[in-house]
Amino acid sequence: MKMKKLLIKNMVAFAAILTLGSCEKRLDLYPYNSIELSQSFQTAKDAATWNNGLYSDLRGRVYGSYNISQDVQADQLNATLDFGNRNGNPHRWGTSFLSDDGALSGPWQGYYFALRNINTCVAGFEKIKTTTAAEATALSKYKGDAYLARAYYYSELILRFAKPYDRATAATDLGVPLVLEFNINARPARATVQKVYDQILSDIATAKLNLASTAGTAGATRFTIDVVTALEARVRLHMQDWTGAMAAANTIISSNRYPLLTTLTNLNNMWTNDLATEVIFNSAVVKQTESANTNSIYLGFNGATGKFTPDFIPTVDFVNMFDTSDFRRSVYLKQLPVIVQGVNYPTMWCVNKFPGNPALFTGAFTNYQHAPKVFRSAEQFLIYAEAAANAGGASEALALSTLNTLRTARGLTALSGLSGAALMNEIRNERTRELAFEGFRLFDLKRWKLGFTRGTPQDLGAINVTPATSYHQINIAASNPQFVWGVPTYEININTNLVQNPGW
Repeated sequence: MKMKKLLIKNMVAFAAILTLGSCEKRLDLYPYNSIELSQSFQTAKDAATWNNGLYSDLRGRVYGSYNISQDVQADQLNATLDFGNRNGNPHRWGTSFLSDDGALSGPWQGYYFALRNINTCVAGFEKIKTTTAAEATALSKYKGDAYLARAYYYSELILRFAKPYDRATAATDLGVPLVLEFNINARPARATVQKVYDQILSDIATAKLNLASTAGTAGATRFTIDVVTALEARVRLHMQDWTGAMAAANTIISSNRYPLLTTLTNLNNMWTNDLATEVIFNSAVVKQTESANTNSIYLGFNGATGKFTPDFIPTVDFVNMFDTSDFRRSVYLKQLPVIVQGVNYPTMWCVNKFPGNPALFTGAFTNYQHAPKVFRSAEQFLIYAEAAANAGGASEALALSTLNTLRTARGLTALSGLSGAALMNEIRNERTRELAFEGFRLFDLKRWKLGFTRGTPQDLGAINVTPATSYHQINIAASNPQFVWGVPTYEININTNLVQNPGW
């Protein structure tokens, strides 16, 4: 009698899964390069292999297109004449930005592919029987990693493909499909925004239990209890849970494990040489063998000419947000010799936040490789300040004090006497400066319910201006439906249970 069995191919490098079929008259035989799912979760060593795959997946899902699309779509950048339409559709909005665009389908497919492996881990780890205390501790850590990775991926999906969290409508607003176990034939409908956030918080709570004894350290390349708390703070801010966001962010701040950098030299070392002082978690990168995605569109260095040909350059308005005393200006931005369409511009402001770590170069010139900084303490200060300002009352004083801690660390003077809208405006400005080009801007505008007119160009001759209303003069209302990304066309076509977002 023939039998059909689902096979799982456990790839050591990536923990990817592949469904296969095998038939035998008397017994099932497994190919030499594949093992049945039940056999891939038998020992703590098996769990370690899948855990390594989890981090490999994660490294491929931060920076690069997972950062860039939302920033070029926002208000701080102009496309140069040499940008070659790379990231052009989100930059222009409107009818050229369609739901089949790779800027949308890439993250959707990337996150859900990783979730497929995560869900396999979550189920498989429960089957493993440990024989020593060390194995039990390790397995608990792996479980925590899996739940936290799932929370992280869903927190990124909900920011892109759903409306901002609104307590009054979250129970009916469409979120993203919640897929919590591996089923290649599943065609799930979209869960509500509330259910997705509830699942994220549930996974964070489970991760917190399993990672409780994994202490945080600066520059951690594996999840720790502080990474759990940092994600919780970010999520609760987006949920408008001001008390919860303050509590989580304060846990990080008050630990003093990630002190803010207070000199130009050290801040430059963080972004050039991967100095880890402020970094709660960054993805591990190893020269030649384990490379990360890169944010390479901002410089475009040409070793033959010694000049730069960036795809996008910062607007004058963004450059002018930095006071001369703010030493971030000379770290995050840099005046460089630029050549565009054969025209030389001796000095033009370029984004210099991702110049490449020389220790990771594989040739004579930059390859833009960095250890991707997924969570760092400066964001936690900004989360605390914004949540406290929104909480109002006595918390406003805490908001201003926390804001000033970050400002003075970066060379600015402390502010005084601010409250209400004026205080919130300064917090938003500080968040704009500090977190620039790290993938936050579009989602911040979206949750603040702010539209924009793209900033003034540095030089009209160097940028795309036709039509002006699609480039440097684009005017986007806060109500524009493309703040919420469209569900990719392919997903809609193969899963009739999915509903498209309005405006796509």
